[in-house]
Amino acid sequence: MAELVYRPVIGAARTMFKALDLKIDTQGSEHIPKTGGAVLVSNHISYLDFIFTGLGALPQKRLVRFMAKESVFRHKVSGPLMRGMKHIPVDRNQGEDAYAHALRSLRSGEIVGVFPEATISQSFTLKSFKSGAARLAQEAGVPLIPMALWGTQRIWTKGRPRNFKRSHIPITIRVGEPVEAPADQYAGAITRRLRERVQELLEAAQRAYPVRPKDASDTWWVPAHLGGTAPTPAEVRERG
Repeated sequence: MAELVYRPVIGAARTMFKALDLKIDTQGSEHIPKTGGAVLVSNHISYLDFIFTGLGALPQKRLVRFMAKESVFRHKVSGPLMRGMKHIPVDRNQGEDAYAHALRSLRSGEIVGVFPEATISQSFTLKSFKSGAARLAQEAGVPLIPMALWGTQRIWTKGRPRNFKRSHIPITIRVGEPVEAPADQYAGAITRRLRERVQELLEAAQRAYPVRPKDASDTWWVPAHLGGTAPTPAEVRERG
């Protein structure tokens, strides 16, 4: 079926990124299968992560169907686009509908994108993972593909103003080898293994990141354990 919405949206995003002069460094895209279903799993540090996660799959000519909040589908601008790109609405009060929709997509050979932390990590460290991605992969008989993003928080993240200036921000994307999800294994164990893989990729992306904060006022995007001034996970929890 022709992708009358998704491909033009990708083109528009690429044009915007070129105008911003973003330096996008992607490695590991060959781990994304060229055909068949898979669950693509990434960390979550920015409102734009779904775009960059999708870019990580493009070298394999794959389009990712993301699970996203149902409210986004009700917006007069984003709603028609989300539906046109065949993304999957998630209503927290009716999660079983979204799960069934994602399962159908996987079984039909689609790649489904999931952020198992559920919400943006304001500490820019990896939060705990929900087990839904592992359960989907088990039930559909498809692999989990781990991914990590770094630098996206510098463009637009929770609690910070958007930075859509031509500021030459580097974006690092790392994709890892598939994590199998056998049906006879406990989903929690698979989820722990998956989180460890994403953590390894995140650390690799951070090591590869080509710039450091310019001065003391620019340390907000660096996690506390790496010497930055982002809130610690405990401080985020205290804020509620």
